[in-house]
Amino acid sequence: MAQLFRSLIFVPGNNSRFLEKAKKLQADIVCFDLEDSVPDEEKKNARKLIQTALKSHSSYLASVFVRTNSPKSGKIQDDLKEIIQKGIIGIVVPKVNNVNEIKKIEKNLLLLEKNRKLKPIQIIPSIESAEGVVNTYNIASCSERIPAVIFGVFDLLNDLGIEYTKNPEGGKYSRAKIPIDAKAAGISAIDAIWQDLNDIKGFEKDCETGKSLGYVGKSIIHPDQIQITHKIFYPNKTEIQWAEKVCKYYLESTQKGRGATTIDGKMIDEVHFKQAKALLEIIKNNPLI
Repeated sequence: MAQLFRSLIFVPGNNSRFLEKAKKLQADIVCFDLEDSVPDEEKKNARKLIQTALKSHSSYLASVFVRTNSPKSGKIQDDLKEIIQKGIIGIVVPKVNNVNEIKKIEKNLLLLEKNRKLKPIQIIPSIESAEGVVNTYNIASCSERIPAVIFGVFDLLNDLGIEYTKNPEGGKYSRAKIPIDAKAAGISAIDAIWQDLNDIKGFEKDCETGKSLGYVGKSIIHPDQIQITHKIFYPNKTEIQWAEKVCKYYLESTQKGRGATTIDGKMIDEVHFKQAKALLEIIKNNPLI
């Protein structure tokens, strides 16, 4: 089944009530947070609460990820030691600057997975610095564990010395570059959060802008944002009709002993067929909510 990244919602890892309420969230990914939303004095407690929550992973409607602390924080080894267990699908790693940081994390994961007899854990790097933006393609393509990258606008602007606004000029290049690099690496890109929960129209417009740049979904901070992201990032009618046509005509072509064919004057080959099939799997397994 095609993996969906329309919505990735962050849930503070030190709040047991929020972790419990997250079971009912119909986001594509629920991401328990150990980083920005958790004060330093609460990190140990948050790890324990997340450990407990992961034991009831089957109660969550969404795929369960955990956002660790950053590679430079010195806390990520403790994070992994405590939270890598059955029930976790992947980790979001914030403030990733280069490939070496991912490779070190991957080594830790390999050892933990072997000792604890776990399936491979996915890694979603978050790009939040000038160095990270420059290295996005290398980061995105450095490991088979990586299905997507996230654009983190706030720390990027801080790195650039630019004040945050709802439409920051200084972040436009980075926001446009990241999904291009991700696509070139064969993975998905998830857009940055929208902070103003009261500005719904602004949020909708921001989602539409992200989709037009090539993002497949958005990182979010409130349950009220889920439905909007799913509506905007859901395949539209034209895309669905095209996918159905591609699958129909390509299969007919292969049954006649041919490979590539043409539809409406456009050449269609196996790559187009796989993309169309994946899109239809999304429709079949993930009704619009």
